[in-house]
Amino acid sequence: MTLKLYNTRTRRKDVFEPIDLKAVRMYVCGPTVYDFAHIGNARPVIVFDVLFRLLRHLYGPDHVTYVRNITDVDDKINARAAEEGIPIRELTERTAAQFHADVAALGALPPTIEPRATEHIPEMIALIQQLVERGHAYAAEGHVLFNVPSDPDYGELARRSTDEMRAGARVEVAPYKRDPMDFVLWKPSTGAEPGWESPWGYGRPGWHLECSAMSAKHLGNVFDIHGGGIDLLFPHHENEVAQSTCAHGTKIMANVWMHNGHLQVEGQKMSKSLGNFVTINELLSTTNFGNQPWHGKVIRFAMLGAHYRQPMDWTVDRLAQARSALGDWASLVHGAPADEEMDAEVLGALEDDLNTPAVIAILHGLGKHGSSNPGDLKRLATSLRFLGLYDNEGKTDFDVGYEAKEASVDVAKVESLKNARLAARKAKNWAEADRIRDELVAMGIALMDAKNPITGEIETTWKIAR
Repeated sequence: MTLKLYNTRTRRKDVFEPIDLKAVRMYVCGPTVYDFAHIGNARPVIVFDVLFRLLRHLYGPDHVTYVRNITDVDDKINARAAEEGIPIRELTERTAAQFHADVAALGALPPTIEPRATEHIPEMIALIQQLVERGHAYAAEGHVLFNVPSDPDYGELARRSTDEMRAGARVEVAPYKRDPMDFVLWKPSTGAEPGWESPWGYGRPGWHLECSAMSAKHLGNVFDIHGGGIDLLFPHHENEVAQSTCAHGTKIMANVWMHNGHLQVEGQKMSKSLGNFVTINELLSTTNFGNQPWHGKVIRFAMLGAHYRQPMDWTVDRLAQARSALGDWASLVHGAPADEEMDAEVLGALEDDLNTPAVIAILHGLGKHGSSNPGDLKRLATSLRFLGLYDNEGKTDFDVGYEAKEASVDVAKVESLKNARLAARKAKNWAEADRIRDELVAMGIALMDAKNPITGEIETTWKIAR
């Protein structure tokens, strides 16, 4: 079998040929850590986790390097830290930990390397110096900007003309720019803003620059695969290509560019103004979407139900169907052994540009015959484990996002509310006792009242509701 991947750079499905069979290299744009990651952020995490698993299977785990960065210097981070009145580092550490917990619940393997922007400032400064020396960047009023007209290939990845890019890009109007399309590589920092000393003064890097520096540091000037959401194609990925190729004197930055499609929620673009902004953490641990929390593997399975390049409508119905299927399969394969070899039919569908809808159709077929065919049962178990969809769960384990809730429970708050409810009951304030009980239920906490056989007093214990 041959792995084929749709390449945004060539606009066709190409046979994947690694630069080095012993060192397959992939970079995927990671989170900017200032808030909980939303469900749209989960799509590239899951899509490229499946590709990572597939590459490891095809080339060997020791021969694949997957880099997914963390952006921990950004104007959004500065603004949120100021809003909360906390140090920037405190915000980024907290938010990065939230991200790691959420994506782990989705069954995503950790990347091989997870570089942070703030740990690569010297590499960024060196990259800027290369661009200045080669005539592709210039300093102006404390800023350093990339000069877009200096790169004749600018716009090739996104397939946009210069006029289209000028008309459609969100560019900052600044008098020091030589061309309206020029973008910032370095900008001055003042006050509480994070900053580093550089040849152009005290400042911080531009967002686009960060990925170019980190990918080159860990994967080389030219590597195999660069991935991310389609929303990053322009200007972020286009700017990455320009910076990297012009600094290093290469024709390309990555052989294959892969982009997952947009995600909307219940038929509408996700936005806070519409009230349909859904975070991964909310899906895992609260009742804000579908009146229940969802198991991480249910979210993962629902995400794989559409081909990664297609737009996706995120709905409660999609999650409910995913939960039903996983529960049924868990009943079949629970305790069943898995084959050592990956199923050829499932592998073939994955090698066809990660055709996960075809994989799911195969899984349904295996599940249909699994009760009477031990071979199909083993194929089903092997495939589910390979895809990160099963780890010896029972049918009811998929009913709620138990593992994520357990990690996020505020024990001190639960105990305080439990004691307040007991006090309300002793005072015969039944309305207040019921209100507190409802608040705990909304947090995913089940209360158990029982009479102490010695004292005769009502005692309350609690557990995380499954």
